[in-house]
Amino acid sequence: MVKKSLLVGVVLALPIVSWAQTEKQKFESYVQDLKQEALDRGYDQALIEQAFTGIEFKEKVVEADRNQPEFVETLETYLPKRVPEWKVQQARAKYKEHKELLEKIAAEYGVQARFIVALWGLESNFGRIQGNLPLVPSLVTLSYDGRRGAFFKKQLWYALDIVKNGEAPLEKLKGSWAGAMGQAQFIPSSFNAYAVDYDGDGIKDIWQNQADVFASAANYLKQEGWNDNLTWGRQVKVPADFDFSNAVPQKTNGRSAWLKKWRETERSLADWQALGVRRMDGRDLPSVDIKAAMLIPDGPKGRVYLAYDNYKVLMHWNRSYYFVTTVGYLADRISYPPIR
Repeated sequence: MVKKSLLVGVVLALPIVSWAQTEKQKFESYVQDLKQEALDRGYDQALIEQAFTGIEFKEKVVEADRNQPEFVETLETYLPKRVPEWKVQQARAKYKEHKELLEKIAAEYGVQARFIVALWGLESNFGRIQGNLPLVPSLVTLSYDGRRGAFFKKQLWYALDIVKNGEAPLEKLKGSWAGAMGQAQFIPSSFNAYAVDYDGDGIKDIWQNQADVFASAANYLKQEGWNDNLTWGRQVKVPADFDFSNAVPQKTNGRSAWLKKWRETERSLADWQALGVRRMDGRDLPSVDIKAAMLIPDGPKGRVYLAYDNYKVLMHWNRSYYFVTTVGYLADRISYPPIR
């Protein structure tokens, strides 16, 4: 006789197996629909079969998407982890190593070389950590998951375009869990819009070619409105009774809403000075005729920044206060003391 407790266990296990099977079937059905849509979009049957063969749901990719560090940290913990002293010294050494090429590209594109190096260092640890996950399975998983499904589905088509247009073979399309590739960690749409064949060899190689990597990063910033006459921003002090309604809200719903708040709250440095805002050492703000918006990544009790228009460009690269602030911080550390 089978014990009652064992029967209960069997009964309880059945729905779990059924649920797992159902999910697997739903995902497989989704992949079939994607393959048909790809065919309708004009992609070659051979490319479709090559790209989608053996696709499985990547649970770890979804976990990574839902547990990004910006969601669980503050700048006080994030900055020291992302920019330890060794990374500052490596960034300065890399700048010196590639100084001639970097400054040539910087002059051509109108983008300070220190920001190119900062992005390079933070995105891929100067090319050493580019990610080795095949892009298509990651993008299919994220588009199926639904949190940002429409966005990742578009990236899937952009990825197939890269192969279709002969920019890179499918097997080279590897990167992070989010589909970012190469030393600049471009998502497929960014590759299509900004990648540059700087050395003229017929390949936009953001994986191995240093000239293409630097020029592609510079081209991205320039195309999005970078102003070579400005820096990114600065951390500031405010009075104890400061009215933070003057700042861009900590959270806004999307980039367009964020830009609207920026326009509504930006002021001249003279106006911020009149409101009691000062540099971190207590000195007056610079006496220059430019506008800035106030940003509070961790709310009124955290760090306070005055940000210039280039901050908006970096937020286009990655819409994360933490990421952009870290880029600016590292760029500042690269530039001082001057590299000879």
